[in-house]
Amino acid sequence: MRVLTLNAGSSSLKIAIYDLGDGERLVLRATAERIGGRSDLTIVDSQHATVAKDDADLPTHAAALERFLEWHAHSDSPVDAVGHRVVHGGRRYSAPQRIDASLRRALDQLVQIDPDHMPQALSIIDCVSARLPRLPQVACFDTAFHRTMPRVAQRYALPARFDAAGIARYGFHGLSCEYVIHKLRELDPHEAAGRVIVAHLGNGASLTAVRDGKSVETTMGFSPAGGLVMGTRVGDIDPGVLVQLVGAEGLSSDALRSLVNRESGLLGVAETSGDMRDLLAAEESDSRAAAAIELFCYQASKFVGALTVAMGGLETLIFTGGIGEHATPIRARICQRLGVLGVLIDAERNDASAEIISARGSRVLVRILPTDEEIVIARHTRRTIAQS
Repeated sequence: MRVLTLNAGSSSLKIAIYDLGDGERLVLRATAERIGGRSDLTIVDSQHATVAKDDADLPTHAAALERFLEWHAHSDSPVDAVGHRVVHGGRRYSAPQRIDASLRRALDQLVQIDPDHMPQALSIIDCVSARLPRLPQVACFDTAFHRTMPRVAQRYALPARFDAAGIARYGFHGLSCEYVIHKLRELDPHEAAGRVIVAHLGNGASLTAVRDGKSVETTMGFSPAGGLVMGTRVGDIDPGVLVQLVGAEGLSSDALRSLVNRESGLLGVAETSGDMRDLLAAEESDSRAAAAIELFCYQASKFVGALTVAMGGLETLIFTGGIGEHATPIRARICQRLGVLGVLIDAERNDASAEIISARGSRVLVRILPTDEEIVIARHTRRTIAQS
């Protein structure tokens, strides 16, 4: 089966095509960045060589997909099915689902829970339905991995009627966590069955405690804006602050949503950029950039401690995501604070971004594992269609 995977972010679209037979072969990848303005659509082959690059106005995710499909129509790699990353599955969906008219209507109900991500995903689904109506589509939910969390980890201390209405802690980055745990199981099944924290650190960032291969706690909650401070997202914040802002500033719900999702986080502290690469480059000369980095590392190490307690111990810490995989000084600073948990890293291994960066004598094994959400989507798509 040849599967087209579509991973819609808030302002980006990641596309991949996989051949899934006796093995798994990447055919190509494409990425559209800065959707909503002057955007880049870059297509690379399985050897990472650029085969097409388009600099054009892409006002929507659907427009980005249309541009890719126009290019792909002239290629020799037709697809058999389409898999989507859908950020929110609510309480109802704990496994991938084949998309039909009934599911598509049900997904509309989740827009009110996640208005910052669901509309993009649904527009992509509708675009495929219009352009490739004969192809089966599968929704792979980013929240599904965390449905194994105990009830106490899902509850907010709100009146029961809100809990009944779905106001709960869902967790995100589930597809990434699933890939990392699957990869760890291939490397060391015993280690994968232990107590693991997956630190998915990128523009969006979260940490997840995984015991016996199942999620037991995570930092994100009702929405991807909670938990660890991120590129432009505020992370956890006293609700009294939001009440104060609404009262003092007269912020509407849309303005408040924009504040906590697009104007805060590292960008809000540094005031110049929310990109960790920019902040590290400016750290020595810009105290605001230094303060943003310090806050990120402090909060990440604090959450590792909290998740360790929730899980009953820690045996493996895994860094993944753009920052986790590539930002050597960030890994070092987070781990430096974790010495109390027995974390000790080897500076040379960390500088080389080795697969294992913990030092001899460290009570916790520290790894770097690149994530791959798209191959997880492709696997789920093939399996779901075969079952149906």
